[in-house]
Amino acid sequence: MRTTTRGMTKTAAAVALGTLALVASACSSSSSSSTTTTTAPAATTTTSAPPIPTTVIPTQPTNAALAATVPASVKSAGTVTVAMDATYPPNEFIAPDGTSIVGMDADLSNAILQTLGLKPKLVNATFDTIIPGIVAGKYGMGASSFTDTLARQKVVDFVDYFNAGEGFYTKTGSTLTFNGLASLCGHSVAVESGTTEETDAKAQSVKCAAAAGPKVTVLTFSTQSEANLAVSSGRADVGFADSPVAAYIVATSNGVFQNSGSSVNNAPYGLALPKGNGMANPVAAAVNALIANGVYNQILTKWGVQGGAITTATVNSATS
Repeated sequence: MRTTTRGMTKTAAAVALGTLALVASACSSSSSSSTTTTTAPAATTTTSAPPIPTTVIPTQPTNAALAATVPASVKSAGTVTVAMDATYPPNEFIAPDGTSIVGMDADLSNAILQTLGLKPKLVNATFDTIIPGIVAGKYGMGASSFTDTLARQKVVDFVDYFNAGEGFYTKTGSTLTFNGLASLCGHSVAVESGTTEETDAKAQSVKCAAAAGPKVTVLTFSTQSEANLAVSSGRADVGFADSPVAAYIVATSNGVFQNSGSSVNNAPYGLALPKGNGMANPVAAAVNALIANGVYNQILTKWGVQGGAITTATVNSATS
């Protein structure tokens, strides 16, 4: 997956790639190896695609002034490959046609790049390979519910465009209630590999043990769909995902899942871009243009996630 490292010296590349193990996750940044962790095998059962809202987001006209700020190397290529792990509805997932990527991040990516006079090419990739792929020059942007963190900023630039927390969900009928990370002690939790939820669950397990309590059994899956299956099958006590995703999983599960407790660790989502390639400011300006003309709110409302709307897009705004 990482055949080249664009724009870095060999020493800097080695440092950056070594850091990737710390930064490829969906909402925070603490971690520890002294926890009960299971890398779960892939699920053998699949679920049908979630419903797609009927609202159509029109193709955006090029904003000439903003297009003029796009770096020459990007402008000459004309197409930006946008990587997303399409197993995370309503943010990004595969449509019923089996190939198209849809969702809030998909609609926003299309609108942003169209505004900049560029052609978006959306591709599906496993979550924890996206940032390494950006570093390697394989992708021009990552739009996959990434939380902007200082650790990740060491290897990519972020344009913050949305606020989200982390949410819990259980199989319907479960009498377990999860309010806060401490409530995970003694339970099994299903998470997607590379996400902040995985990191936070592992960190909490260490805290549980330090308090002389039972650890958290962290079941890690390569996709969110497989994590959901672990909860519905009873293998995991609780699922843990970004709050808009957890809410959407419940809302579209036909009664299979229920929400549990309230969201934790609210933080900004960021669009990941190659470090220092000059695209961060144009992308931020495009997001702000979409906020100003109402298209941003139209997209968020389409997917039912308008509660995470921001008023101004910013670059690398994370402080932790």
